[in-house]
Amino acid sequence: MHVERQFRELEKIEEIRVYNIDKYEVFHPVKQVKKLDKVRFSNIMKHVPSDINVFSPIEDSDDYLIERIGWNLLERLNIREEDVEGRKFSEASPFYYDIFKDIFKEVCETGETKPLRMFYYISDKIVTLANIHVLCDEGKIYIISDLKKAEPQTKTKEQQKEEEDENKANLIEYFSQTGSYYKKHNEFTWTPGIYNIINRSKEASDAYYNIIFDLVIPEDRPLVEELLETMSPETDTYENIIRIKTPGGHIKYLDTYLYSKFDENGEEISHYGLFKDISIDSHKHLTRPVDFMLNGFNHNSKLSLLVEPLSKRYEFSEGFYKMIEIPKNEYIHNTEILNNIIEEDVRKEIKKLIAGEINELNTVFTYKVNGDIDNCKICELFIERFKYGNQDHSIGFLTDITLSRKKQQELVESNATKNILIKEVHHRVKNNLQVLNSFLNLERREYGDNPNRILDNMQTRLASLALLHEKTYNTEDFININLEDYMKDQDSTLETLYRAKDINFTSDVDPEIHLSIDVIIPLLLIVDELTMNAIKHAFPDPDMPDKTISKKIDFVDEYICELILKDNGIGLKDKESLVNHNLGWEIIKNLTRQINGELEILDCEVGTGFKILFPVNFEHTIEYHRELWEGESDEN
Repeated sequence: MHVERQFRELEKIEEIRVYNIDKYEVFHPVKQVKKLDKVRFSNIMKHVPSDINVFSPIEDSDDYLIERIGWNLLERLNIREEDVEGRKFSEASPFYYDIFKDIFKEVCETGETKPLRMFYYISDKIVTLANIHVLCDEGKIYIISDLKKAEPQTKTKEQQKEEEDENKANLIEYFSQTGSYYKKHNEFTWTPGIYNIINRSKEASDAYYNIIFDLVIPEDRPLVEELLETMSPETDTYENIIRIKTPGGHIKYLDTYLYSKFDENGEEISHYGLFKDISIDSHKHLTRPVDFMLNGFNHNSKLSLLVEPLSKRYEFSEGFYKMIEIPKNEYIHNTEILNNIIEEDVRKEIKKLIAGEINELNTVFTYKVNGDIDNCKICELFIERFKYGNQDHSIGFLTDITLSRKKQQELVESNATKNILIKEVHHRVKNNLQVLNSFLNLERREYGDNPNRILDNMQTRLASLALLHEKTYNTEDFININLEDYMKDQDSTLETLYRAKDINFTSDVDPEIHLSIDVIIPLLLIVDELTMNAIKHAFPDPDMPDKTISKKIDFVDEYICELILKDNGIGLKDKESLVNHNLGWEIIKNLTRQINGELEILDCEVGTGFKILFPVNFEHTIEYHRELWEGESDEN
């Protein structure tokens, strides 16, 4: 057997549903604590159709003595009066004690009569209904129960249909008076009640504007303007009464309650709104009624409306149970659920709210579903306490923001990466343009009378750097650049540029060599300078056969690489002239120093060869040596 409880807000009454009660387990034979005097008017009570059950509080205890059990209950449970009277309530009937202990305490403290309604079910059919009143009089507690057995169904199908239609009509009439919306990322989600209020059906464009504010009459538009100016991190709630004109021309009065959530920059993150149609009461003194609507949220698994979350009269929309992944009929409303919240400070704040130390809570927390740390959800919670008349009430919203928070984090990380890449791109482009500009200034001074030579040299350099930019920025990797790929692509580029000279360009590069962009840029420029020198000087006879410029790059050890560039041309006749008076050689020496390399001219039987040893990795910032650009500032 199990019990379900629900507070009916419309009727202001708590319903208790008992399923498959085991009458042999409800009362237990226990020792009598005290021999009691006969209850006054006991004989008269026998002739009253209602069951009258009497209990007396036990001093310094939360327990009660059973003084009398009603005749109907004794008969239904097949127990004798002398077997239960004078026993402790908690021992004789733990089942009923758990149901009534808090109710007894409440009526003792308030002195007010507590109405209840109890349904007894066998499977899914009601067999007994009890209308109950619990009251305290002269220090004793009385449960007065009117029992009704469920009558067999004798209504015709037409009568049943008519009754169902009437119930549906009453339900629709109730829900038609209240509507709400939820706004996030500039999109609105409207509940069905809103469309009942404004007398029209849903339209696709409703997600993109406030369909209520659009109908506000001109006289009340200043109230809307006040709202738009008022909502801020300092003033994030708003209440007022506004008038709208429906598409059918009817004027309606709406009691409006709005709440917004802002981020640390003052930007609105989310927005909630409740509207109550109070047109029929518009001639009276208007106050905000506590009239909650759950129907519009029942199909939303990411957003839940929490009605009276701080009270035993709680009623939550379906999304709440989907978020915590506990079936509604298995959920127990107590503070144990807080143990699944990871953040300790959030748990403390919620307990303060429950205790009445604070009146509002707006927070984000991580929830372990069923205590499973591997199944966590990120939730946004808003709960507010307020008074209506002399009674305390509470309302809240629980939103599952797991996906949006993950997407937001991914976006932040992606933007951070992109910002780094963009800065890196700007830095490299700036440096490369500076290199080209410096080369241009140097060659203008050296070859001012031969502009075609300057243009040929610049064309080769630009082609190599363009290739580097294209391949590197497409992969977004500035650290592990495969050298073999670049050298082969550079050969293809050079063959295209110098097709008319009929020169073969070949590369033999260890495929395991990966260099950072700080190394590969100067290395490519070195290869360009050596190649251009070979093209210009190694093959003076255009008809020479099998003209070849080859590159071989390999590991010397795990830290050092070796570049050997050779041509099969006429060879180097004046080595001293090259070393001391050649601008290209000066550029090559400075670029070699930039990568901490060692440059050597090889003795070759055929053609000319150069060898450069350089480290694969080194920690240093690219600095273009002042000697390379000496005189540039004067030129500029």
